[in-house]
Amino acid sequence: MTRRHTLVPAAARADKPSLLRPLRPARNLTSEAVEQIATEIRAGRLQPGARLPTEQELMIALGVSRTVVREAVAALRAEGLVVTRQGAGAFVATDHGRVPFRIDPSTLSSLSDVLDVMELRRAVEVEAAALASERVTAARFAPVAAAHAAFAAAVGTGETAANEDFAFHRAIAEATGNPRFVQLMEVLGRHIIPRYSIRLALSEPAEQRRYLRTLLKEHGQIAAAIEGGNAVEARNAMRGHLTRSLGRYRRLAERQPRGSSVNDRSP
Repeated sequence: MTRRHTLVPAAARADKPSLLRPLRPARNLTSEAVEQIATEIRAGRLQPGARLPTEQELMIALGVSRTVVREAVAALRAEGLVVTRQGAGAFVATDHGRVPFRIDPSTLSSLSDVLDVMELRRAVEVEAAALASERVTAARFAPVAAAHAAFAAAVGTGETAANEDFAFHRAIAEATGNPRFVQLMEVLGRHIIPRYSIRLALSEPAEQRRYLRTLLKEHGQIAAAIEGGNAVEARNAMRGHLTRSLGRYRRLAERQPRGSSVNDRSP
């Protein structure tokens, strides 16, 4: 049995990576990183105002990639546990007892729950796409293009591409130039992508591949409209993209036995 080490109390040295330990690869690394750091904050071992280790120090201490560290810090910020300061790093929030609005993945227990989140996404992301197109510059569009290319690469290798899907939508939020859109995406979290929450074997691999290729085409249409500065097309492309996804998952919900969980496996 692997021994679980207790983190060393270090209120005065809360910015040192020695507080943290490498993560087990069997679990979702982002979730475990969030859980580990949040536990230390709530227990008072990482005190209000203390600076977290640097991104590089967290990577080494936890044994994870830069992407995992950034996702974990974003999730902690969305939960109100940490704040970030430009050029200074991440710090434990002074009022981390305040619980902000967030989507808890554990509450996404049915397709109906997932559909509720998707409807919220549609209300926000349609206008985000329009704003991104109205304010497009080469610098703002570059992350959108890079995220689209990463999604295409993941689809091409047969992956579910859920991480890359979220990154594409987040990049559009960033392209609005309005940080509140990004913050809301972080509050909603990666589980706005249904493939994170739905574990059901609801489709054959070939059908899943066709679906992902359809998403890739729709992402391309959204990106092209944003790059072209066409707010009407960007709005319509995003609305169509999310509405079609909603329709697909509504059809899946109709096929599900009443009361079943999204984490149940099909026979």
